[in-house]
Amino acid sequence: MGPYPRHVFGSVLVANRGEVACRVIRTLRRLGIRAVAVHSDADAGAKHVREADAAERIGEPPAPASYLNPAAIVEAGLRSGAEAVHPGYGFLAESPALALAVLDAGLAWVGPPPDVLALTGDKVAAREAFGTTGFPVLPGAGPFHTADEAVAAAADVGFPVVVKPVMGGGGIGMGVATDPGELRRAVETASARGGRFFADPAVMVERFVSPARHVEVQVLFDRDGRGIHLYERECSVQRRHQKVIEETPSPAVDPGMLERMTSAALRSMRAIGYAGAGTVECVVGRGGGFWFLEVNARLQVEHPVTEVVAGVDLVEEQLRIAAGDGISLGGTPPRHGHAIECRVYAEDPERFLPSPGRITRLDTPAGVRADFGYEAGDEVPMFYDPLIGKLVVGGEGREGAVAAMRAAVEGTRIDGVKTNLPALLRVLAGEPFASGRYDTGLLGQ
Repeated sequence: MGPYPRHVFGSVLVANRGEVACRVIRTLRRLGIRAVAVHSDADAGAKHVREADAAERIGEPPAPASYLNPAAIVEAGLRSGAEAVHPGYGFLAESPALALAVLDAGLAWVGPPPDVLALTGDKVAAREAFGTTGFPVLPGAGPFHTADEAVAAAADVGFPVVVKPVMGGGGIGMGVATDPGELRRAVETASARGGRFFADPAVMVERFVSPARHVEVQVLFDRDGRGIHLYERECSVQRRHQKVIEETPSPAVDPGMLERMTSAALRSMRAIGYAGAGTVECVVGRGGGFWFLEVNARLQVEHPVTEVVAGVDLVEEQLRIAAGDGISLGGTPPRHGHAIECRVYAEDPERFLPSPGRITRLDTPAGVRADFGYEAGDEVPMFYDPLIGKLVVGGEGREGAVAAMRAAVEGTRIDGVKTNLPALLRVLAGEPFASGRYDTGLLGQ
């Protein structure tokens, strides 16, 4: 970790909730920065509120009335005397509208500029921008507003195809189609969810690669265009296109491939004027080819595995960049060991359906990094993503890290709500994950 930033902020508002809000607050407290939480009525007594130095109410429980309301967040920042806004991940973390509103109010935005967010949030525009820099892209087309348009385009792209909402991320609305009938149904779903979650029903289609792995590159860029990479992360254990287990290094990436991926990611992110922490996500084929998937213009849920092996606090680096001090690192640091993260959700371990309710017990093993947004006695609300927290372990090698994570999951006790801990243990104990020979189909599509 670098020295204390010379011009870092005295007070930062964390425009999020749950695990990520607690994670950001932890770094703010370490740096001696006043942490301001925001909360809906459902979160008035939540862990992130308890851990902050101050808290501001921003509305009623439904997310559009609180965590998805840019005006309420900016007003909370001004009321609290905050100098900057850190958006975390999810909700409005990649919203150009919130970034612009924050900057217009005279506050600092801990993230990329609004115009960059507008570009990276549009999958079609981002594909085109990365393609012009030489980053490999799959055959694809869009945006489309009707199933007929998508079916006509798929004839040229070639089945199977994956259908995605043009805006947004996190796997929301994605679907795979192997024929025109499936494509029409997938377009209907993607369009509906794109309109609901991202206020844009437009969709795109792209050639679907199977089997495939999901590998991403972590980068940092300061406001002067200086950028470094912090290696790659493997994110192929997914359910419904959403990540569940992540690790670094990736078992599928050799040194030559790592050099090609990181060079391409740095070149393309520099070309679009990126600033801050960001991730370039790729799909990797069986033969070692890789193609652009999307940019996550924010802190990733899985960032702790990078912190473990690279010895970097990514939240501190975000604050430094936003404050104008730049990256604390002279270059890419050496990577030590192997790290794995498991996301622990309040959900049924068989059907993966949310299981809100009151947590009556929450114990994690000593010596394991446990980034949790809840404690025993806390309520997991029905209104938000059911992520309870994350278990993160490191080891000298992959075999040791896998064993350590199995022990961590086995030693975690959560009562009062159903959790995916049994599902995590099944994956960790299975031969595909233990061998490293797995892909995005491990838990089904």
